[in-house]
Amino acid sequence: MKVIHIPRRFVVSEWGGTETTILQLCRSMKLGGNDAKIFTSLALSNTREESVQGISVKRFPYCYPFWGLSRQAIEDMDKKGGNLLSFSLFLALLREPDVDVFHAHSGKRLGGIVRAVAKLRGIPYVITLHGGVFDVPAGESEQMLKPIENTIEWGKPFGALLGSRQVLEDAAAILCVGENEYRAAKIKLKGRRVEMMPNGVDSTFFAHGDGALFRSVHHIPMDRRLILCVGRIDYQKNQIALIESLAKVLGNEPKAHVLLIGPVTVAAYRTKLLAKIAELGLDSQVTLLPGMKPDDPMLVNAYHAADVFCLPSLHEPFGIVILEAWAAKLPVVAANVGGIPSFTADGEDVLLVDPHSPDSIANALTRVLSDRGLATRMADKGNAKACNQYDWSVISGQLLGIYESIR
Repeated sequence: MKVIHIPRRFVVSEWGGTETTILQLCRSMKLGGNDAKIFTSLALSNTREESVQGISVKRFPYCYPFWGLSRQAIEDMDKKGGNLLSFSLFLALLREPDVDVFHAHSGKRLGGIVRAVAKLRGIPYVITLHGGVFDVPAGESEQMLKPIENTIEWGKPFGALLGSRQVLEDAAAILCVGENEYRAAKIKLKGRRVEMMPNGVDSTFFAHGDGALFRSVHHIPMDRRLILCVGRIDYQKNQIALIESLAKVLGNEPKAHVLLIGPVTVAAYRTKLLAKIAELGLDSQVTLLPGMKPDDPMLVNAYHAADVFCLPSLHEPFGIVILEAWAAKLPVVAANVGGIPSFTADGEDVLLVDPHSPDSIANALTRVLSDRGLATRMADKGNAKACNQYDWSVISGQLLGIYESIR
């Protein structure tokens, strides 16, 4: 079987959960004797073709069909939420031989391109909703629309021609990574095939790491109680609340230290984050690092250097980094939002907190850091769940079954 995955962008320098999901699904399919490729835009990249961990990635020129866009606005949309248009991608999908299934990872105009090509070629397509359709907080929607304020859109006719508004209705299957999106899609798309398809983890890859090496390289003393957060520097990920909670944790755990790893998708938020760290006098208790490549051993080492993992997001369709932390046998503190409660068990493999309350986050972190027995029990239960239920070998098998059923 040959499947083409079509995400809005795919670059190692701006890695996130969506990119991890697509890459690992492709790798799992190839290991099973199938063919999987990624066709995407040149957003945030100048490389037309490359291989990422053995998976072919082809990128095509694109534009945002708005008059009056600034360079900064284009960069902001490249990083998050841009509704792009690519004629060359359309033609490439039309010409690619021997395709059995198209797999879209975005709706709007890009999804319309996939829909139009699929209909012209008589090939089925599926679309994965990564939390951006029915389960998006109002505040986040406003942030994504800011770059196109005071612009004039000229791309609506192309959206109409591509059938952008019919992408979900005409898909052979709609796949949801988060429970909230799944429930909403079942209601909104009655009569359509909606499937829950959670994210997964390469449990073997994260099983072993050198935490001492990581601490040495990044000058984090061995006696620090390290709180790790991996995620985009973005309002959604809510790292400022974690920094505010650190100020409270230090009262009980004076050796506490926060490690933030992730690419910057909202520059203004990074500025606010740095200002908050300085305001609270926590410069020596916080380490901020850019995002790492998905196959970077130092990413695994970061998990093994930590004492606890914290995900304080305001909105999280799934939370793939929780699986990574579990695979590395870390106890987890996470926000009680989005899809997180659907695959975690509060008090057993996670402590769920109110992301709007630094006190709630601080209390849970203090509890884990002060009770090694609790930390070990949570880590062991999470690890068993990650390995047995969410390894990519399990998830990709479910997806392959869906592909085969729609051919």
